[in-house]
Amino acid sequence: MSTLTLQNRVTSLLIIFSVLLISVFTFIQVNNRVASINQFNTYKAGLSSNIVNNSLEAVIRQAQPGETGKFLQTAVDELKDSNMIREAVVFNPDGKVIASTDEKLKNGQVSFADLRQVQGLTQEDWLSPYIDRENGVIYMYLALHADPKKDDFAYAAKLTFPLSNMQEALISVYQPIILTALIIILANFILAFILSKTVIGPIKVLNEVTKAIAAGDLAIRAKIQTNDELQELGETFNHMTEELIKMKERAENANPLTKLPGNIVIHEQVEKRIRENRKFTVIYCDLDNFKAFNDKYGIAKGDEAIKLTARLFRDSIKEKGNAEDFIGHEGGDDFIIITTPDKAQGMADYITQEFDKRVRSLYPPEDLAQGFIVAHARDNSIKQFPIMTISLAGISNELRSILGFAEVANIAAEVKKKAKAVQASVFILDKRTT
Repeated sequence: MSTLTLQNRVTSLLIIFSVLLISVFTFIQVNNRVASINQFNTYKAGLSSNIVNNSLEAVIRQAQPGETGKFLQTAVDELKDSNMIREAVVFNPDGKVIASTDEKLKNGQVSFADLRQVQGLTQEDWLSPYIDRENGVIYMYLALHADPKKDDFAYAAKLTFPLSNMQEALISVYQPIILTALIIILANFILAFILSKTVIGPIKVLNEVTKAIAAGDLAIRAKIQTNDELQELGETFNHMTEELIKMKERAENANPLTKLPGNIVIHEQVEKRIRENRKFTVIYCDLDNFKAFNDKYGIAKGDEAIKLTARLFRDSIKEKGNAEDFIGHEGGDDFIIITTPDKAQGMADYITQEFDKRVRSLYPPEDLAQGFIVAHARDNSIKQFPIMTISLAGISNELRSILGFAEVANIAAEVKKKAKAVQASVFILDKRTT
């Protein structure tokens, strides 16, 4: 199933907008033109009616008795031939047609509506207009007086003048409409080009980069130079990609047993705090007599001891530490916590106390009762090994400057030796100033 692209949608909207804009402009122009032509034609009809009225009244006053109809017919025919009027009908007060430019109406009778239009006309108020928009004409009803001193008219005339029509108006305004349409089309073409470069183009770039990242290419970056929110979006997208790389590295480096970050991330976390001039304390952990426990009870039991330690470290952060504290697992029974100096002692005390309680769940009752286990030592001799304890070594930059992760590791090696020399769960913090 084909989908409509963003560019196609934008183009379609611009086309629809152009058509609507041109249609509205055409409608307004035509209506204005129609109104203008109608106003002119109405004014022209008024002037023509005045001329016709004077002309026909002169004919009536000069004609010999019995010849008025003949002279009036000649007059209306001449008026039509001169294009001053379209049609004309002259009738008496009873409605009988005296003269007409329409052969069908000669010697006929006008309608009752025509008679109503001329009722009440006087010397001063001698004109009665009527606009018939449906047929596009103006009817001018005139009162024709034989005696200028009398208000009663001798005859009446119905003159027909044209109004404007839509076709006429369109013809008169087609040039500005065409010019405006071309300007609108050109403007929308330019707008479409600008949108394509500044909006649709960057979105296409982001789309292609997203597909490449989804396919596994994390080295690709979105290059967008628009100096606006789209560029900001591209930079955010690139930052997200860099974070994905870091997350991927962390995931690959994470310990499969505890799911905790490994050596690479531990190194990054320490270096980050040094770079940011933050005060920190690194707590190294080592399980005492773990090898003997692992040899006696097997690898699965040893894994339980490692997972127990990982849970204990997580709990220590939740109970005594900071939300941003870090836990890492270097491998085997070696763990690390990075916290702030003010939290280090409380966390260490929690770990040593809780470890001594929880580790007992890993031993059979009989071994707990005697307080030791019998296992092979490193020299392959059989020896007694106490219940596991935990040794914690703390290194901090609170009292002295630390320049890098290697320095932390070197100090930790020294402090761990002192901690493991104690036959109990213990925390030793390096407080040297140099």
